Amino acid sequence: MLAVVLTIGAISLDHLDKAYPPPLENVSALSHEVVDRNGALLRVYTASDGRWRLKADIDRLDPQFVEMLITYEDRRFWSHPGVDPAALARAAVQLLVNGRIVSGGSTLSMQLARLIEPREERSFSAKFRQIARALQIERRLAKREILERYLTLAPYGGNLEGVRAASLAWFGKEPQKLALSEAALLVALPQSPEARRPDRHPEMAEAARDRVLARVAKAGIIAEGEVERASRAQIATRRLPMPAFAAHLADAALRTAPERRRIPLLIDRGAQSALEAVAREGAQRLGQKVSVAMIMADARSGAVLARVGSAGYFDSARAGWIDMSVAQRSPGSTLKPFIYGLAMEDGLVMQATMIEDRPGNFHGYRPRNFDMEYQGDVTVRQALQMSLNVPAIRLLDAVGPARLVSRLRRAGVELALPKGEAPGLAIGLGGAGLTLEALVQAYTALADRGEASALRYSAEESGDTPLSAAVLTPQATWQIADMLSGVAPPQGAPRLGIAYKTGTSYGYRDAWAVGYDGRHVLGVWVGRPDGGSVPGLTGYLAAAPILFEAFSRSGTGITPLPPAPAGAIRLAAAELPLSLRRFSSPHVTPMAGAPVEAAPEIVFPPEGARIDLGFSGGTDASRLALKIIGGRAPFRWLANGRPLAETFRRRTASWKPDGGGTSTLTVIDAAGRTASVRVFLE
Repeated sequence: MLAVVLTIGAISLDHLDKAYPPPLENVSALSHEVVDRNGALLRVYTASDGRWRLKADIDRLDPQFVEMLITYEDRRFWSHPGVDPAALARAAVQLLVNGRIVSGGSTLSMQLARLIEPREERSFSAKFRQIARALQIERRLAKREILERYLTLAPYGGNLEGVRAASLAWFGKEPQKLALSEAALLVALPQSPEARRPDRHPEMAEAARDRVLARVAKAGIIAEGEVERASRAQIATRRLPMPAFAAHLADAALRTAPERRRIPLLIDRGAQSALEAVAREGAQRLGQKVSVAMIMADARSGAVLARVGSAGYFDSARAGWIDMSVAQRSPGSTLKPFIYGLAMEDGLVMQATMIEDRPGNFHGYRPRNFDMEYQGDVTVRQALQMSLNVPAIRLLDAVGPARLVSRLRRAGVELALPKGEAPGLAIGLGGAGLTLEALVQAYTALADRGEASALRYSAEESGDTPLSAAVLTPQATWQIADMLSGVAPPQGAPRLGIAYKTGTSYGYRDAWAVGYDGRHVLGVWVGRPDGGSVPGLTGYLAAAPILFEAFSRSGTGITPLPPAPAGAIRLAAAELPLSLRRFSSPHVTPMAGAPVEAAPEIVFPPEGARIDLGFSGGTDASRLALKIIGGRAPFRWLANGRPLAETFRRRTASWKPDGGGTSTLTVIDAAGRTASVRVFLE
């Protein structure tokens, strides 16, 4: 008869269990997470109810913390069926002896039941409901799942729920490796999260932490000496902001896939963090309202390792919420390498080919150099390294603007041109719109032997499908890298072995620097998000120092530029065939009213001058400034018949004489014209 009763009772309980299951599926929404290529957290968002709630994974939690939690909260967790009779009996005895509830005897399963089905009152009926729910939960979930759900939902003060959110807010790190004092605090907080909040009640938080340490030490989990050291540790009294790396990109990724709780990107958090710091520091040096954007990509795969949209996402003074890495701006001179590459590919010029830097009229377009000066005859190598405007337009006029646009399209890059207008020569000097993202994608071709790679932010984006065709030949690409790698680094920056190009848009509105080694491309934009002018803002002075610092601090190292491919050589001027020794554009006409080039004239020092350089005082003599007007660069100076060590492209130079007395100074320009003066040095 007893067996029948028990059987009927068991069947009835089973029916009740199925009829009234625990609301396991009604768990509160989780926070969205955006993570990097290694799973490190880039950015986290509050859940729909405004709480920070991150899913816990036992495999990614500090094992000592888990052991301390179970020892302190529910030491028979792994063996009981959801209810611990011994703990309930202890709680009942404490109630009888003290006349009040001292401890509830709740297991972690019972606490999970309270979290998924919260009730405000503390009563016997509420306790019985928790017991029943705990038994139901144990029938449906493994112990590991119960523990993970508890550590996802446990309250830690304010709008923090779950051990991961708590560890990030109080310690600034994931709970994978915790100090003993940190682990003890995380064990203590859920029992009374508001009363023990470290930022509001540090004394109570410290006392609760120390009680946890004492109990786990008594249980033999940690040594007594460790308890003393952990008790001396300072309590974290300030709540830290949640991670917000690659904030603009994370926002865009979440908008694309709002249904996904966890979104992985190809970003490297180490590189991202370093570049964000460089951007923030660089903007502060450059002044108010200036922002900085950067993109670093693997040229071979297109994977974006870092993308910085502004100098500070939360910096309202710099309009930090605007993502300048995808804003259309004038690219200045940054497209010139592609012009020179096309000209070399067509066999029009070599590095040592001479080209004119003089005023010219190109079908009504009259470009001028940035400094409003002209260098006369220069080599193609010098013209690109000095970023001279007129030689670049001479070459673009020869190869055709439409071909430049076509080659950029092969890289997946579209220039923003005025509606209905065909590409003109002005695109070579920034007369079109381009984003930093597109510019970096174009430069992947220069870093990878002419083959561009589409930029990718997610591993789910296919990187196996190449772009339509090569942007430039490997030989032309090597020539460009050989020239750009010879550009001097900005003042104070070390040589890194990278090739780089700067650019400045009209009116000092945008400063650019794009550099690459044998593997990575890094692009930098500097300017005001509102398009305002910043006097003196140039690519070389503003963006290039940031480029070099970012490359140095990115952690990616420097991959050597590739060796010359077959057929790529650098010839001296004397080795060039006659047809390549000088480039002449067939379409350019001299500027109307352009002045006739005058012979050089030495204006300082003047003829017959006596100049005190300090020889009579017995001290080290000063250098003598030299200045001319007229003539055609380059200029060769001779002192007393002996040439100075270098030639000069500018009309100013200096000379340090060996001694005083009469000296003769002579200058010779590129056309062989000379001027001389005699001076007395003392």
